[in-house]
Amino acid sequence: MATIGVCLSGCGFMDGAEIQESVITILALDKAGVDIVFMAPDINQRRVVNHQSGEEVNETRNVLVESARITRGNVQNIKDINVNDLDALIFPGGFGAALNLSDFAIKGAGGTVNNDVENLIHDMIKLKKPIGIICIAPAMMAKAINTLKQTANLTIGNDQATAEQIEKLGVTHTECLVQNIVIDSDMLLVSTPAYMLGPRISDVATGINKLVEEIVAMV
Repeated sequence: MATIGVCLSGCGFMDGAEIQESVITILALDKAGVDIVFMAPDINQRRVVNHQSGEEVNETRNVLVESARITRGNVQNIKDINVNDLDALIFPGGFGAALNLSDFAIKGAGGTVNNDVENLIHDMIKLKKPIGIICIAPAMMAKAINTLKQTANLTIGNDQATAEQIEKLGVTHTECLVQNIVIDSDMLLVSTPAYMLGPRISDVATGINKLVEEIVAMV
């Protein structure tokens, strides 16, 4: 049975993992009959946002602890994950991918990726293990690939400003509808826009289900 990792970035689309994208991913993986390993970095969020008002609040929240809200407590520190225990890895979106897993939201193409996250990505790529990246997560992935001096074909949908930042990192951006996926067969990467486009959860689910199906097939 395949084992597929799901890396989360907190809980809530404004400052962590997008909950609906995460749950759709988990449900699709469960239906595919794979073992799921949940992980997140044990760090504080860069920002905490009131999701009712959309305003930043003066609180401290931990990415690993917040991610446990989605996984019902079953989540590991990403630095303790051994790449040899995974057959594939998926990153749901949410602004946490660009705030907590990386600082792309602050520094764009000039930013960095969390060391533990980047190390696992690099290990997966070197071992030719598939990675799925959803919503804004391809922006984080572009930076991780750039530090390997490699390139890839990814999508965040059709947001021109974000696409331009990704392409500054040497990655080819392909426009994509929310229900579709972009596959890089050489790098074994699959991406889908999800809530970068939305707006309907049913359309987001169609794209994520296709991504999970492709990742499982690659395994």
